[in-house]
Amino acid sequence: MTKSSAILFILFFSLIFKLEELRLALVLVVLLVAGGLFMFTYESTQFNTEGFMLVLGASFLGGIRWTLTQMLMQKAELGLQNPIDTMFHLQPLMFLGLFPLFMAIEGLPMAVSEKLFRFHDGWVLLALLGKLSLGGLLAFGLGFSEFLLVSRTSSLTLSIAGIFKEVCTLLLATHVLGDHLSLLNWLGFAVCLSGISLHVTLKAFASKGEKAQKEAGSSPDLELLLRHSEPEEVPEEEDVGTQVQR
Repeated sequence: MTKSSAILFILFFSLIFKLEELRLALVLVVLLVAGGLFMFTYESTQFNTEGFMLVLGASFLGGIRWTLTQMLMQKAELGLQNPIDTMFHLQPLMFLGLFPLFMAIEGLPMAVSEKLFRFHDGWVLLALLGKLSLGGLLAFGLGFSEFLLVSRTSSLTLSIAGIFKEVCTLLLATHVLGDHLSLLNWLGFAVCLSGISLHVTLKAFASKGEKAQKEAGSSPDLELLLRHSEPEEVPEEEDVGTQVQR
């Protein structure tokens, strides 16, 4: 439920950095998605103050991160429109930020594990390295798709796509793990889906409007070219006619 506040922070920083215009439809989409996800996960877990503060801080920092990423990728003068270029510059900084936490939390268990540094069977080590490599490739594909989505759309669209993923995960939990959902949870699910559908509809209309503007903007240019080319051809014909008469 606390993680659903990330979309509110993304909208807040998008308005501050002037990446989005304040529109009633946009605010309605954010409220429907965040409120619906809150209702969908209501009373599904126990409250913990420390966890609440950590997740709220992560949502706040995530809002800053993705809005700044959108600014970097959508500025042509920076040359970071390609997701590979963005990952090349940002991923090392992310690694340096996460590596101390990795060493503090998982460093010692991995150092004494018989599957890694204290291995006795080479095949077990190779199998584990293969699983780690597969996870790395999947993580690379996920990061690439996220940066590509932000470069083509917006950080708000990425957040809504992530919330749709969370809704699918919760639905699978009800069927696979047998989690029970109340009437309020199902109502929140419907509200969240309505917000996502509204956002997709607004994006579709916006893309159609941009295409129409491009097509309308290209026709006057053609007319200007034709108008400029016609007077240049007429004097040439008149000069030829005068030369023949002389």
